[in-house]
Amino acid sequence: MSLVGALPFLKPRLSPSVSPGRQRRHTLPASEFRPLNTQDAISVFEIEKEAFISVSGDCPLHLDEVRHFLTLCPELSMGWFEEGRLVAFIIGSQWDQDRLTLDALTLHKPKGSTVHIHVLAVHRTFRQQGKGPILMWRYLQYLRCLPYVRRAVLMCEDFLVPFYQKSGFKVQGRCSITVASLTFTEMQYPVRGHALMRRNSEAIGFPQTALLLEEQTQRLKSVLLLEEPIQRSESALLLEEQTQRTEPALLLEEQIQRSESALLLEEQTQRTEPESADV
Repeated sequence: MSLVGALPFLKPRLSPSVSPGRQRRHTLPASEFRPLNTQDAISVFEIEKEAFISVSGDCPLHLDEVRHFLTLCPELSMGWFEEGRLVAFIIGSQWDQDRLTLDALTLHKPKGSTVHIHVLAVHRTFRQQGKGPILMWRYLQYLRCLPYVRRAVLMCEDFLVPFYQKSGFKVQGRCSITVASLTFTEMQYPVRGHALMRRNSEAIGFPQTALLLEEQTQRLKSVLLLEEPIQRSESALLLEEQTQRTEPALLLEEQIQRSESALLLEEQTQRTEPESADV
């Protein structure tokens, strides 16, 4: 085995001046995006409570509702973790109607083609750093990988409309849902096409089955589109080859027929000449 081939298997030697206990250990990724689970519920609610109660006086989801949706549809949530600490999150569920109603606040409709985004929140320490728009962009790209999702909807207070418009959401009108004296604007985002697999998608702990299936489908379509002109070219070459083979055969056959006609004519002439001489 060469030295280069053996390098990955060589154990690094510890410097005698640095003890193993004082060596730096990287046990957690610097930044990670993954679905939330019920074990994250308390951290989620702490961030949500601090972000919303001071502004609106209430939370979009209470702790039991957070656990409820993280149990029913954890794949429609996304958490942003830095060194194992939750810094931002989104929680969603499926909905099966054109507009949101009170039932959309508590129900998950597995047969629906709409994702209702209940809440987006960022930890106070990490605000004003652009993490909200980045997380929303990643979440919408992820939704494009789910074949059953056709659009995403949310309701927000009027001062948040410009924020969501920057992420591509369009105003649908006033929402029929009210909470105490609060009114909301309903917005939607059409989920079209499918996202391409990003270079760092392995770090995102979401199911890639839909994305891989779409990628394979696109490759197959490309192959079929490529094969069509190839098949046409092969057909043209085959026809040309057959023509080239047929033309000499036709010429040879024509020459043979001419030779046979000449021989037949000569034979008839020879037979006719003796008869003329006898006469």
